[in-house]
Amino acid sequence: MTASLNTQPTTHPTTHLTARPHRRARATGGCDPAGRHPRHPRAACSAPGSAGRPGPAPGSGPARHDAGVLAARFAHQLVEVLTGARPSGQLMRHTSLDGYGQLASLVRAGALRRGGPADRPRLGPVHDRSPSPDAVEACVRVDLGRRHHMVAFRLEQRGPAGQWQCTAVEAR
Repeated sequence: MTASLNTQPTTHPTTHLTARPHRRARATGGCDPAGRHPRHPRAACSAPGSAGRPGPAPGSGPARHDAGVLAARFAHQLVEVLTGARPSGQLMRHTSLDGYGQLASLVRAGALRRGGPADRPRLGPVHDRSPSPDAVEACVRVDLGRRHHMVAFRLEQRGPAGQWQCTAVEAR
């Protein structure tokens, strides 16, 4: 008995799978600054300069989406420090010497004091802008019970590795 071997895989049009973009990628447009869609959802989140992974060249500055994500993540951590939920030393490596001095003085002064133990800070939308490719300035409204505060900060890309550091902080 002879059997013919078919080397071609059989595909059915109804079972054809299409790649769905990652939720975060879909919410922000799902493409990198060059307009290409990532092949894998994690490719959009990969670190720049990783072997075989797409990403902007070091020193080229953040894309618009990256600047917004960076500012939002830092704003959350900064508000936790200013309200006393996180020790200020955790942000030491993410701040310049001047930025850490400003942050420490705001913590000592109690710039964002809680009204009571049940008051949890609520962050409004983070408004950010990039005055230059290696800098991001942002502000966020923080609601603590009946009180409302504004926190503004500046992040700059520094050093040979291009690490982002907070260089200025204000809170009112």
